[in-house]
Amino acid sequence: MKEKVVLAYSGGLDTTALIPWLKENFDYEVICCCINCGQGNELDGLEERAKLSGASKLYIEDVIDEFCDEFIMPCVQAGSVYEHKYLLGTSMARPAIARKLVEIARKENASAICHGATGKGNDQIRFELGIKALAPDIKIIAPWRMTDVWKMQSRQDEIDFCKAHGIDLPFDTSHSYSRDRNLWHISHEGLELEDPSQEPNYDDLLVLGVTPQKAPDKETLITMTFEQGVPKTLNGKEMKVSEIITELNRLGGENGVGIVDIVENRVVGMKSRGVYETPGGTILMEAHDQLEELILDRETMEAKKKLGSQFAQIVYEGKWFTPLREAIQAFVESTQQYVTGEVKLKLYKGNIIKAGTTSPYSLYSESLASFTTGELYDHHDASGFITLFGLPLTVRAMKKAAAEKK
Repeated sequence: MKEKVVLAYSGGLDTTALIPWLKENFDYEVICCCINCGQGNELDGLEERAKLSGASKLYIEDVIDEFCDEFIMPCVQAGSVYEHKYLLGTSMARPAIARKLVEIARKENASAICHGATGKGNDQIRFELGIKALAPDIKIIAPWRMTDVWKMQSRQDEIDFCKAHGIDLPFDTSHSYSRDRNLWHISHEGLELEDPSQEPNYDDLLVLGVTPQKAPDKETLITMTFEQGVPKTLNGKEMKVSEIITELNRLGGENGVGIVDIVENRVVGMKSRGVYETPGGTILMEAHDQLEELILDRETMEAKKKLGSQFAQIVYEGKWFTPLREAIQAFVESTQQYVTGEVKLKLYKGNIIKAGTTSPYSLYSESLASFTTGELYDHHDASGFITLFGLPLTVRAMKKAAAEKK
């Protein structure tokens, strides 16, 4: 009986060419596994294509809700943003995919898992760290790093390889952006984006929405409610998190929200330039932050900001299945106990504008914040506070002056 390999299958040219390549070079029985994290119509026709290419079986596993609830929401609650801009769309999806690949490999008694990530990117790290953490006994095959066996260097090479194996596929050699899509975002790399001096060709590039310049010249009002840091309703309608993100994607895309052009530092040491569309995620993160402003005390907020940044680094580097990620997430979850309330905001030509926030757990006190302060605050108390708060500065200045006199 042949050994089995589970192939992380997207249906694109790269992973389709991998099916005959794995059979030819390793004599594996190839089991394709496509993990649906919200790719939309990219899943159309996959089963026929996989079987045509020589796969013995294709799994299409829908993990959209667990992706939203178990991977996206912890990052939203942590306020995790990589290098101030990237909302971790691809980074969050990879551990969800790795976990499902391991599950299918166990089910099929497969001895190996194969992925099509390149040897220059972050995804090879994310996939493989996830697999190692969950199934250290399973072999990992990364063809793009196996240059002694993987000889194909271009799309035309892959097309020719498939044709030589009797597989005629609807792909051509025309260049296009390299994209990765899920429910949270879509990323774009390649073509003019490889030159940071070039402006993105947004007319050809954008998929989820329009530029702010092309957005309607009118405001869109959004009302959201949260319970313990989790969104529950959107514009008065109760929905699952996945449904809320889907609708926010539509509204944000229409209004030119969530387009980011970034040169980021990859884990492998190089810089890469890409454009991310995250319309719904950008709105959701802003709404959550807006609610936390009312509820979290200063010291908790400061600690959370630091840990949120570290959480983003952990997720970006593929270290989801680690004790540190679990520990930081536990801290974040404890801060969400009272993050409950209603957030209103307006979308206008790429902007997200505050329109009012309320919470039964708000720490904001109008009588304290007002210039006509209430009985809890005595202006005279500030004098003693400032004296003590500034004591180190006063002592330092006195000592410095005395030293200069000598």
